Amino acid sequence: MRIARFILCALFFYVCNADGFQRADNRQTAAWSTDVIGITEMHLSENYWIERIENAGQVLKSQQEIAAFNEQLFATDPHMVKLAEFPETLAREQVTGQILAISKPHKADLFDPAGQRLGAEGYAGYAANLGWENIPASTQVRFALTVERTDMRTWPTDDRWYREQEEQKQNLDRFQENGLFPGDALAVLHTSADGEWSFVQSYNYAAWVRNAFIATGERDLVLNYKLAKNFLAVTGDKVWTAFNTGVPALSELQLDMGIRVPLADVNRLNNDLYGQNPYTSHAVQLPVRDPQGKLAIKPALIPRNEDVRRGYLPFTRENIIRQAFKFLGERYGWGHSNNARDCTGFVMEVYKSFGILMPRNTGQQGSGDFGENTRFTAESTREEKLKALESMDIGDLIYVPGHVLMYIGDVDGRPYVIHDVSIFRYTDEDGEYYEGTLNSVSVTPLLPLHGTRESTYVELMYNIKRIR
Repeated sequence: MRIARFILCALFFYVCNADGFQRADNRQTAAWSTDVIGITEMHLSENYWIERIENAGQVLKSQQEIAAFNEQLFATDPHMVKLAEFPETLAREQVTGQILAISKPHKADLFDPAGQRLGAEGYAGYAANLGWENIPASTQVRFALTVERTDMRTWPTDDRWYREQEEQKQNLDRFQENGLFPGDALAVLHTSADGEWSFVQSYNYAAWVRNAFIATGERDLVLNYKLAKNFLAVTGDKVWTAFNTGVPALSELQLDMGIRVPLADVNRLNNDLYGQNPYTSHAVQLPVRDPQGKLAIKPALIPRNEDVRRGYLPFTRENIIRQAFKFLGERYGWGHSNNARDCTGFVMEVYKSFGILMPRNTGQQGSGDFGENTRFTAESTREEKLKALESMDIGDLIYVPGHVLMYIGDVDGRPYVIHDVSIFRYTDEDGEYYEGTLNSVSVTPLLPLHGTRESTYVELMYNIKRIR
């Protein structure tokens, strides 16, 4: 017994800091170790957190209430766009205004992977591809569906630019704006001078996208695709359609969490789709692009062993934890790069699996009036903020400048969060400042972490948002 205890202690040897948090000893030789303060391996289990929740299965909002929530959001938030009410035409000034809101020189100096600075000549080259001269006095808006996951860009280019060398290591490409997913509906406002890119408006963002990843079609066809009542919701972090040779574009197509795809009428498939009997799969409808860039809707199969369900997940505390932990360890992806997501993308995809929509960026989310907000000002004291943290519920969102964290529970009265984050900072028990790499969806305590070298997350926190 004494030997067993000695081995156990050797494997999980920790030292405590002044706040009572534990930091893993890097000298341990166990199969698992970490430099993240306050974390043991059990904190990485979703069940550890779910077992601590009272009323874990309580439905927090019905689907009718979620639909009303979304309607209110679109009606009141300036960053949300209801494409069903999008104008059929836009004046030249409206199109140029939207493009200039995104396509403008960065405030800080940017450098390419070789270390070359982006100067006025470089920006002029990108501006030349905007195709200003091709914008008519009145633009006829076209509509499209995204056919596979792709990027939304600041300028019509795939060139990568970073503020500093460290950002290149983290792939913080400052021309990366957002991600689009199969079935995302778009209003197409303009085409670049080289004909390779389109400036598009999605439900919560506007930027440039490569034409190869979208297919244009009749307005009603595009909008009705998103309104299908019978649909399959992607509830896994990523799932894939079945392999098929009939439509290669739909073979092993990646679908990310929160995507909804209309169900196909299996009675019309005659028990054979691309040489496969569909009874072991979910038959769905997905958009494809023909050689002319036009939209067609074709059936595809998603195997039943994939993490999907008919209709959205019930919005419960347990499901919030389960959905968030499906991303645990996924590489951080600024603006949905790295085939992943960033802090707001992570939050959006978790909530989309319940049918709840949000604006794209942290500032837009954190300052938005949607949900129940506990706001703080420069005059708010640390004690006031700590008091507010005591009242948090599972899934509450904590906003600091440029970042959002999701509350998952307390350990001995100390709040823990899950968040998609590139680096982490804290001051250890000896008063030494520490900065390390996370670059993934991570579980951490909240209180000891710093947003900057000088300020903790608690000091920087300006809002706690509850979606109820």
